[in-house]
Amino acid sequence: MDRAKQALLSVFDKRGIVEFAKGLKEKGWDIISTGGTAKLLSENDVLVRKVSDVTGFPEILDGRVKTLHPKIHGGILARRTPSQLSQLEEQGITPIDLVVVNLYPFEQVTAKDHTFDQALENIDIGGPTMIRAAAKNQASVGAVVDPGDYSMILEALDRSGRLDDDLKASLARKAFAHTARYDAIISSYLERHAHTLFPPILNLTFEKKQDLRYGENPHQQAALYQEPGGEGIVTAEQLNGKALSFNNLMDADAAHGAIAEFDHPATVIVKHTNPCGVAMGTSLSETYALALACDRQSSFGGIVAFNRKLDLTTAEQMKEMFFEIIIAPDYEEKALELLRQKKNLRVLRLPLPLPDHKKKALQYKRIAGGLLVQDEDRKSILETDLETVTKSIPSPGQVEDMLFGWKVARHVKSNTILFIKGKRTIGIGAGQMSRIDAAFIAKEKAAKAGHDLKGSVMVSDAFFPFRDTVDLAASLGVAAIIQPGGSIRDQESIDACDENRMAMVFTRTRAFRH
Repeated sequence: MDRAKQALLSVFDKRGIVEFAKGLKEKGWDIISTGGTAKLLSENDVLVRKVSDVTGFPEILDGRVKTLHPKIHGGILARRTPSQLSQLEEQGITPIDLVVVNLYPFEQVTAKDHTFDQALENIDIGGPTMIRAAAKNQASVGAVVDPGDYSMILEALDRSGRLDDDLKASLARKAFAHTARYDAIISSYLERHAHTLFPPILNLTFEKKQDLRYGENPHQQAALYQEPGGEGIVTAEQLNGKALSFNNLMDADAAHGAIAEFDHPATVIVKHTNPCGVAMGTSLSETYALALACDRQSSFGGIVAFNRKLDLTTAEQMKEMFFEIIIAPDYEEKALELLRQKKNLRVLRLPLPLPDHKKKALQYKRIAGGLLVQDEDRKSILETDLETVTKSIPSPGQVEDMLFGWKVARHVKSNTILFIKGKRTIGIGAGQMSRIDAAFIAKEKAAKAGHDLKGSVMVSDAFFPFRDTVDLAASLGVAAIIQPGGSIRDQESIDACDENRMAMVFTRTRAFRH
């Protein structure tokens, strides 16, 4: 006579578990369960056997030990061969055909105020062991970790009375991913608790949020993943427009990172991850106009980010231009209505990151066969950090432009040269192989937009290897320069400034961005 199928149910997240258990009972399954799950099922008239009745051993150590027993793991791990089934029968063990387990909420507990002891108490031991055992024996056992799968499993049992091999294999893959993610989160937490920035083994875990139409190019496949607790563009609220593409997400992330630099009202316009116009002022409408004037041509089809609630006046200014994405911490209702008239315009609502964000962010760059990891460049340059190295001393206004320009330079691809006047960019040269080429591009951009470089500030993200860029700046009427310093030819650049009565300051900090 065929035995009844047996399911083990032990879940912390109890969403849908009562309905699922009733569905199994209706199909003739026996259910064994633990602690709180068994109590909930019994209260809802679902007949269950407690694990302690199966093992003949009580739960001990405040529930720390309850399922770690041969009568549980033997039932899960046994192959359905005559030899192994005979061994189970000799020991009075009934095979377990379905393991439904989800884990203690370690991630949720450690995401809010907690003690280290509370974190440790929320590390599940028996749960991952049962999940892994069931997933290992996927030929005979279904491993279920997601309440969202309950209805699908009941439907499969309705169709054929069993879980087919493909379904069990799919559940097993999901189960191993689930426990791997769980362990990675615990490992990362413990390393952070020990203040380890670069652990000997780096465990990363990301959950797929959505498939993308394609990658950087149409022939590439792509998807978007989110890290545990991750915030930023990945959590932006989309209020209008088409779905975000791979390139949209890259550009939007660059724009949001750049706009977060500024405390006063500001606008950042980005194209292909590089700022092509940045301005700070007293109102968004003013800053938008100034940012757009830096390089109107490159701004076409770009991403615009604001650091204040977007008002109707500014939204009306934007009607004449085509942009892919608008990002702001919030929108006036009438401004949002106006933007929504362009059905394809992607409108994102995304708060600015808090300056006292607790997590020390790391940046990852894939290289062939490995991964480069660094902490995020959050080093601010203050007026007290500036070292004047020339006879001429920068004016207070020039210092303001220097500090503004340095914030922008941190978000422009190297080699970078910027021209700044009145806390706005008027010429940007980005991503060139030589610094003088970047300066020539910034000069041409400024000329094309009709900007006069006389009296402006030049910003360089790294030192000048030769004095040629300084000589070019002098010929354009640049009044002051900010750069890191550190070249063996620094004195030549200093001499070039002194010859032309230009001020130059060193930051002693580089702002490379590759």
